[in-house]
Amino acid sequence: MSLTSKYSVINIRRYLKNDNPKIGEDRLLQVLSGFSCPKNPDLELFLKNSSIEFTKKNQSVTYLVFSKENGALLGYFTIALKALTIRGETVSKTMKRKLLRISELDEKSDTYTMSAYLIAQLGKNYAGGMEKKITGAELLELAWGIIERMQYLGGGLVVFLEANNEEKLLSFYNTNRFVQFDTRLTASDPENQHELIQLLRNCRKIKCTI
Repeated sequence: MSLTSKYSVINIRRYLKNDNPKIGEDRLLQVLSGFSCPKNPDLELFLKNSSIEFTKKNQSVTYLVFSKENGALLGYFTIALKALTIRGETVSKTMKRKLLRISELDEKSDTYTMSAYLIAQLGKNYAGGMEKKITGAELLELAWGIIERMQYLGGGLVVFLEANNEEKLLSFYNTNRFVQFDTRLTASDPENQHELIQLLRNCRKIKCTI
């Protein structure tokens, strides 16, 4: 069974552009209130407090994933376009050749700078056991499907994400074809900084049905 036969992926702009209170922003807020993620409170906080404003400002776009069986909110993901700089020492020669086609090379510092798709948020809804209705791999592939459409319409090859340095989490992304290329420290209060692992996945081919 294909993912599209099991799940609906809705861009929250569909709510924001509609003045009808039954399907507009008020309705969106009601939908978001039903999301819970005790395993990662930051995911829940972003969805409820920041996703709408970020989408309105075109900083990112959040997509909600619903069950086609009963309309339940199963999860969400957020995608953004970001400038990404990759140090040459962190990637293979094969990857360097691919990056040269889509990036600007600074030979002095051996860095490649390009626009890339960032999967900024990815989380399942744990309210009422909804997390059992979709796998993390399925949620990630639904995000990948949206990125493939973006790639088809506007180009681009590189997709990346940033994850906490947790063995189980990194193993999940490795299994789903993401590879580590660097690390960075969060830019928040220096006393509360922590390391994020940066992972890369290359769009190998352009395929899309619109």
